[in-house]
Amino acid sequence: MKPYKISIIIPILNEAENIISLLQILLERMKHAHHEILLIDGGSTDTTVKITTDFISKLHSQNNTSQKRCVDKLFETENSQTHIQLFKSPKGRAKQMNFGAQYATGEILYFLHADTFPPKHFDKFILQKVKEGSLAGCFRLKFDYPHPVLLVSQFFTRFNRSWCRGGDQSLFIQKSLFETLNGYDESYAIYEDCEFINRLYENDQFTIIPKSVKTSARKYREQGTWRLQYHFAVIHIKKSKGASPEQLYTYYKKHVAS
Repeated sequence: MKPYKISIIIPILNEAENIISLLQILLERMKHAHHEILLIDGGSTDTTVKITTDFISKLHSQNNTSQKRCVDKLFETENSQTHIQLFKSPKGRAKQMNFGAQYATGEILYFLHADTFPPKHFDKFILQKVKEGSLAGCFRLKFDYPHPVLLVSQFFTRFNRSWCRGGDQSLFIQKSLFETLNGYDESYAIYEDCEFINRLYENDQFTIIPKSVKTSARKYREQGTWRLQYHFAVIHIKKSKGASPEQLYTYYKKHVAS
């Protein structure tokens, strides 16, 4: 039986400082090399596209295993058996992730933030869960900043409850289920991850892999951990009380966006 292929979908926007480190880590930590990486750029104005294209071009030269192609995608190459593709799409994380899913060729979709690094052999752990019958799930979370509030927050990510979830934990899902649920709701400029995961919980289709991804706490360090955690909690409460996507984004722009 042919092994499942994972399509790693990463929405990016002005990620020049992080993107190469992430790509290197992904290639190093894959157990198997037959997967693909789809980078979905939402209109970066820094050097993200250039340095990513240069990185892919360098891999192309080293491996000499594929040809540069420019169709809808900006650039493509293959590292051994791992395809790396750079696309451009409309801005907005929900739109970018849906765009990536449209072009994904894997049976499993793995959505990952550009500042989140998965554990070694992350693909093996995902495929193990799929083999066990899981349709969707995520990893536990660790922050790169040992603030007490964040230590408590990351502790609760081990529990399989919807209120313990967030996009930084990454998300794997069988593509057929993603399509059945019509993907991410593009009316959400923020909270799109939680909204989608809540739908998975409503269908009792979620599992937690007992390994951790590590994510950046940059925004917490810049804006204050207590302050930011408070505003994120308010956003969750507002959503639970029926706030619209527009109302959530208005609050986010006023209190969180920098």
